[in-house]
Amino acid sequence: MSSLDTVIVLSAGYDFMGLVSWQRAMLLLFNGKVEVVKESDRVVRTVSRTFRVPAVIRLLKFFRRMYHREVPFSRKNILIRDEHVCQYCGREHSSPDLTLDHIIPKVQSGPNDWKNVVACCRNCNVQKGGRTPRQAGMSLIRTPFKPTIMEFINIYLNRKFGMNLNDILNF
Repeated sequence: MSSLDTVIVLSAGYDFMGLVSWQRAMLLLFNGKVEVVKESDRVVRTVSRTFRVPAVIRLLKFFRRMYHREVPFSRKNILIRDEHVCQYCGREHSSPDLTLDHIIPKVQSGPNDWKNVVACCRNCNVQKGGRTPRQAGMSLIRTPFKPTIMEFINIYLNRKFGMNLNDILNF
């Protein structure tokens, strides 16, 4: 799922629940389970109708189930955190053109976690190889971090719409 294909899901109390595909969001909307908080610029056309794809939806019912309070570590989420920018050269790339780089390489026992993995273009990844940035004479443009749910939502919304969650909720 690319960032253009995902929709933010909020609980009935406006707490972050997760991300779903735009198709799943449309299904939830047509089944009356959610309301649209913010629409995206994307449209979907059928033979007889045109629909705006939601960017943020809110569940209409409260659920007792607690959601995960941590952003899962994944390739997709690293790219969102790093805003699809190579953390060595600073250039923005599309998802397929970015790789993940271990700052302390796996061959040097580097961990596979938020603080050791960054988005990296193929050229910089080849240049760095199995070395640390210092050994390769390279430097990071930003120190990697483990985002909180709110930081992650705001990074995602800022990239996709140029706004943050407070802007949307105060709409």
